[in-house]
Amino acid sequence: MVKFSICIPAYKSAFLRECIQSILDQSLGDFELIILNDCSPQPVREIVEQFTDPRIRYFSNEKNVGAYHLVDNWNKCLSLGNGEFFLIMGDDDRLHPDYLSEFSTLMEKFPGLNVYHCRSKIIDDEGHTLRLTPALPAFEHAFDSIWQRLEQLRSNYISDYVYRTEALRVQGGFYDLPLAWGSDDITAFIASAELGIAHTNRPVFEYRSNAQSITSTGSDLVKMEANLDYADWLRQFLKRQAADETDSVARDFLLTHFDRLMAKRKAYTLLLSLGSSRWEKASKWWQKRREYGLSSRDIAVAFLKSILKP
Repeated sequence: MVKFSICIPAYKSAFLRECIQSILDQSLGDFELIILNDCSPQPVREIVEQFTDPRIRYFSNEKNVGAYHLVDNWNKCLSLGNGEFFLIMGDDDRLHPDYLSEFSTLMEKFPGLNVYHCRSKIIDDEGHTLRLTPALPAFEHAFDSIWQRLEQLRSNYISDYVYRTEALRVQGGFYDLPLAWGSDDITAFIASAELGIAHTNRPVFEYRSNAQSITSTGSDLVKMEANLDYADWLRQFLKRQAADETDSVARDFLLTHFDRLMAKRKAYTLLLSLGSSRWEKASKWWQKRREYGLSSRDIAVAFLKSILKP
């Protein structure tokens, strides 16, 4: 068995070669690279065929799954993996050469967990660093992690996380939400529910922020629907027993501030939506406000923030 299965559900080709090369350049070579072509009209197969590394395993969907059902691709990749640990890569992102070795070190420090996480760099199309995700504690339990995430004190991406493959399969794979909007959050929360999560503050993942990123594309209404599903899931998850006294404080805070935190998540989605076609979208949200539990003030504040946002 190889130690790591690295999987790329590939559709976009612009940065795919760079993505693949960053994986093959890992200082730790005990991995397989699974590339799943989502029936792309772009030259995905042609790019993959330029590589002859035997660690690459190539597959192709018969039909395009698409962004709405993105988690289906993640879970198909999971079914193909042979590694002890599993991670999903975006087709335009990059790994630092020490990504796998850094996670191996983290696993030695915190053995037996089902999920591990790293700090990340956000890069532009040219590969220049724009910013870092926040530093995190070395270890935390699930409720504390949820608290910090919902207060928007941290950001994360699907490739920040490395999972124990069998544990991820046992929990049903990646949690399915439309457009995968919040799926990475919930999947990690479930994986850390029993044993917690360990973090490294070395930024060994590089997320490419551009117009094609999931935070920039997709149906605004679908994302808001996913927020409602996210809230339903969290209500049930908060019925779990806390891991310790600190985790109990976090759980109590989440229960007390549940409505405010969910409103904060909706406000973030609104702000992203209003980044383009501002007047048209504001009108749309006004018409749909009751359906999604939005107030006039929510829409007005997001509208003003979208104007003032640099």
